[in-house]
Amino acid sequence: MRPTFILAGKLSREYILPPVGQPSLDIPGGSLLYAAGGLAVWNTGAGLLGRVGRDYPDHWLNELKERGFDIRGIRVQSDDIDLRSFVAYNDANERSFTSVVSHFARRQLTFPKSLIGYQLAEESSMDPREPNPISPSALDVPREYRNVKYVHLCPLDFTSQSQLVNLFRGGSNQTVSLDPALSYMNPSFWRDLRVVLQGVTIFQPSEEELRALFWGETTDLWEMAREVSSYGPQLIVIKKGGHGQAIYDAAGNHRYEVPAYPSRLADPTGAGDSFCGGFLAGFQKTGDPLMAAIYGSVSASLKIEGSGPFYPTSVLPGLAEARLHSLQQLTREI
Repeated sequence: MRPTFILAGKLSREYILPPVGQPSLDIPGGSLLYAAGGLAVWNTGAGLLGRVGRDYPDHWLNELKERGFDIRGIRVQSDDIDLRSFVAYNDANERSFTSVVSHFARRQLTFPKSLIGYQLAEESSMDPREPNPISPSALDVPREYRNVKYVHLCPLDFTSQSQLVNLFRGGSNQTVSLDPALSYMNPSFWRDLRVVLQGVTIFQPSEEELRALFWGETTDLWEMAREVSSYGPQLIVIKKGGHGQAIYDAAGNHRYEVPAYPSRLADPTGAGDSFCGGFLAGFQKTGDPLMAAIYGSVSASLKIEGSGPFYPTSVLPGLAEARLHSLQQLTREI
């Protein structure tokens, strides 16, 4: 059977020291699963594109199938792949990816043996045009996925994202959503990015990423959004963290602001990806970019209240719908 959505992104084995509460050590994570969790608040039927090594726990993949995901697009490599990922938060919600041993010592936690030898992969020093071995590629896409209407690409290296955009843009009436990677969001990449944007329907950068792309040119976010939309995307969704989202709808020259729902902060890991998954589900349901952003905002609000990609699906029944109604009253066109 053909899934309703396709999500492409990275998978990881996460070690999280959240701002409050207990650590999460060696749990399934990565942008792909957080986007899947955000989407699953509202819908099921997503096909997942990602890569893991032969050492990736089989029961994690089985759990994804039990949750209703199509995992034919997750390619299991013939060798081991180090998918470990570490992040620690302080009381001010600032993230740290280094000094792993000292973070555990500071919290008087036993350092896990499974983290011995961990080294942060410095993505900022990598060539964004060089395909990352853990990024899914166009060759990994099952034939049954290729004409699925709703597609979201999580942050990946530029080459992998551009190949996937080219693959899916050939489909009939497809909606392709792209969350860019900070590594290539700079003025020197603008010419290359413009070509890729021709195949993108929804462009979902963070405010930091969009400002980095237009560094030295303008500080007006709406001006940036209009410029990006002139190369193809119908919708520009600017993720602003705790300040919500700004949405530019190019077709009607509409500008919207969606506030962040005032959630209890427990673990913000993956909130941006969860938003993107919720947005895609909302857009499929309503066809309305403003409502889609509200769906995404609710997914993100649920995510930050607990750890793990699928925490948003474990909350009390009706909570997501109640927040959806509440946020509808607070959004505005400007």
